[in-house]
Amino acid sequence: MRQHSSPPATPRTARGLWAAALTTLGLFAALIPGASGAQALVADNPYERGPAPTVASIEAARGSYAVAQTTVPSASVTGFGGGTVYYPTTTADGTFGAVAVAPGFLATQSNIAWLGPRLASQGFVVFTIDTNTTLDAPDSRGRQLLAALDYLTRGSTVSGRIDGTRLGVMGHSMGGGGSLEAAKSRTSLKAAVPLTAWNLTKDWSQVRTPTLLVGADGDTTAPVATHSEPFYESLPGSLDKAYLELRGATHSAPATANTTIAKYSVSWLKRFIDNDTRYEQFLCPLPQAGPTIVEYRGNCPHTS
Repeated sequence: MRQHSSPPATPRTARGLWAAALTTLGLFAALIPGASGAQALVADNPYERGPAPTVASIEAARGSYAVAQTTVPSASVTGFGGGTVYYPTTTADGTFGAVAVAPGFLATQSNIAWLGPRLASQGFVVFTIDTNTTLDAPDSRGRQLLAALDYLTRGSTVSGRIDGTRLGVMGHSMGGGGSLEAAKSRTSLKAAVPLTAWNLTKDWSQVRTPTLLVGADGDTTAPVATHSEPFYESLPGSLDKAYLELRGATHSAPATANTTIAKYSVSWLKRFIDNDTRYEQFLCPLPQAGPTIVEYRGNCPHTS
């Protein structure tokens, strides 16, 4: 049986076909509230939240989302010491990823409170927690971070705003050591950001969670040479990982608002909790040393 083939498209007919296709896309997009063109019709990443990022937006004291907060009394939970939940007020964008943040030795959530609204305004539900006691060791703090995430996703008043498959952990000092413990224990976590972390364990080769370690050149409590640097080096070479060393900073740097910490923490959490490759530009190529950074190590491009 003889087969008929269409003649090759001329430049004019090709342009006409493209125009028709684009018109069709536009008609479909017009049916989707808030949609714009082909980008709205086919979302490359359904977890993207917020406008396209800029240096100014990730360094800003607040992101694009209005934020509310709610207190979680210690008496109402088990496994950790309660805390404060910060969350975007809108429900129009669907669910958000969530991050639990633990304080350090002898500290309470007040030491890390600045991270709550700062991260939540970028499109996350953030839980700054108190530990059961201020003396708790890193392994205990790791378990408490996981208990806090379980509470957030299963029993909290904001559980409906959270995508339970997109979770991360952060922490300062022993809380940072705890975030490593949590990542080691629960490999399904999408991101970990230990801040001037302290832990007697130096081998984290079992961690499978993309991890950004932040150290400080003036840290005498958890010196980078015996803490953050060996922690970073022990992580698997195939893992998405990075080490940021702050310049002119001490162990307590994460206890107050810090633009450099926020800038790279936001980028890391967005990149790996939300799989938002729009933030890759701030992580790869590797950031260079400068007024606030001694060095930044990592593997690029990221794969997760």
